[in-house]
Amino acid sequence: MQVLSYRGVERMRDQADASFDISDAFEKNAEPLFAFALNALGDRSVAEDCVEETFVRAGHDRDGYTAQDGAGRTWLFSIMRNIVTDQLRARAGRVAPAQRETAEWESRSAIEDRLMEERLDLYEALSGLISEHREVIAAVQIEGITYQQLSERTGVGVGTLRTRMYNGLRCLQQALERKGPS
Repeated sequence: MQVLSYRGVERMRDQADASFDISDAFEKNAEPLFAFALNALGDRSVAEDCVEETFVRAGHDRDGYTAQDGAGRTWLFSIMRNIVTDQLRARAGRVAPAQRETAEWESRSAIEDRLMEERLDLYEALSGLISEHREVIAAVQIEGITYQQLSERTGVGVGTLRTRMYNGLRCLQQALERKGPS
């Protein structure tokens, strides 16, 4: 299923070098990047714009990319994370509070920023899981359905789903630990 189309990929294909193939990266990563942005922002149009901006920035900065920097997907997600963070901050723009409310507003803003960063870290870590792990975690932990209901929906045994949950949560924890504090 093709979620997006990216008109700039063809233009950048001619300029691509051996270290980072923008066309191949788009083909392999556009959908997970879109899902990440959509989950974080809740707006399909803005999420599509974020994906496009990610590949525009990657195209411009690809000379600075080296294989030692890590996987291309990781590099793209770090670009996407910055773009999504900028979008969320712009959306949360507030009118400056009155003098007596300043301290309360600043602490609330700091808490909201931290929660936003934690949410982005979680979405990024979830996107790195294999689909079987991500599916069971999303269904049971986020949607709140039972293992039995998921088993009936997917045709996969309850025991297998529980094993996938265990392994998925373990992988998720490891990914978040590798990420470290933001």
